[in-house]
Amino acid sequence: MIDQETTSIVPMPRIGEKMPNFTATTTHGELNFSKFKKDSWAILFSHPADFTPVCTTEFVGFAQKNEAFKKRNVKLMGLSIDSIHAHVAWEQNIKEKLGVEIPFPIIADLDMGVAKKYGMIHGESTTAAIRAVFIIDPMDVIRLILYYPLNIGRNMDEIIRTVDALQTVDKNGVACPANWMPGDKVIVPPPKTTEEVKDRLTPGKYEDIVDFYLVKKSI
Repeated sequence: MIDQETTSIVPMPRIGEKMPNFTATTTHGELNFSKFKKDSWAILFSHPADFTPVCTTEFVGFAQKNEAFKKRNVKLMGLSIDSIHAHVAWEQNIKEKLGVEIPFPIIADLDMGVAKKYGMIHGESTTAAIRAVFIIDPMDVIRLILYYPLNIGRNMDEIIRTVDALQTVDKNGVACPANWMPGDKVIVPPPKTTEEVKDRLTPGKYEDIVDFYLVKKSI
């Protein structure tokens, strides 16, 4: 991505890389992201602008799922290229009009410093962040990235599902198939040796064997 102000190339964060750290002004005061999420999972997400309809529905959605994220040891932090005063006023408006309090901090990113570090400025607009989602593990490694266009809101249940999947594969050393939900069978890692092929095909060892490379089990 080209930084318009410096004409230097700003690298896009990638899955498997360490997250770019930052200190920023937020609705909860000045926060250092690494210290904020210490020993926790985190979701850093951006929205185009305060006081806009799709963004309002999303922030209500994240707020309503906040306890579900907390149970999974996930901290939320939002961002837009708006002032801290706009953020605070928008929070109060959401509380007044929709009866929902925003429990997580929102970054005031007027200079686009954080948005540029995380590749949140795309071709749709050079003055607003797209709808980006970064899921980051307790070791500060980026594990999942989602990008949505300006006019489509995110699905909170899908974001929670991806957190569940990431935590499941980490805990059990498995993979999750398409449309996986908690409680569904998981995929046993493909074999890397002849002995592992025999293991995958052992009658009665696994309840769902399609072939040596596709074996599922319950956990």
